[in-house]
Amino acid sequence: MGTSPFIAARVSPETKAKFRMLAEQQQMTESALLKQLIDLTVQRMNQADADALRSPARRLRAARLYVRLHPDDQLLLMERAAARQMPAATYVSVLVRAHLRELAPLPKAELMALKRSVAELGAIGRNLNQLTRLAHQQTGSAAPSREDLRMMLKVCEAMRDHTKGLIKTNSRTWKVG
Repeated sequence: MGTSPFIAARVSPETKAKFRMLAEQQQMTESALLKQLIDLTVQRMNQADADALRSPARRLRAARLYVRLHPDDQLLLMERAAARQMPAATYVSVLVRAHLRELAPLPKAELMALKRSVAELGAIGRNLNQLTRLAHQQTGSAAPSREDLRMMLKVCEAMRDHTKGLIKTNSRTWKVG
């Protein structure tokens, strides 16, 4: 059998004698009586006491707020949370935090989409660089034409504008829904 946690306390000789007599009256050992008293005390501890034992950061993280919503508002909430691929409670929490701190948060899915766009723009930029070098080195048919380069530039500008639009829309939807 493995060892179990151990609790010890120093008491006065009088208290020890009284505790021994109490244990004998219960036909128990002092250790068994002490264990029983500890178990009873722990069982009686209510949730508020348990919360008080947690660190302040844990208590704040676990804080709950209950809100009643009109059924129509709840439907809107569910739709908007689903559109952002978030649980409704998380969406409300993010909304409240954004409002209180004047933030425009990006949910994980939107942030990943923006990161992919930026990565694509980087790849297109590298390709344009290579094509430009090739165009300066060769004058034959292998080099892209000026029209090809202009078309690629338009694609990059369109992606840039689209990314800016996503960011503006994100900020606006957190403010007005």
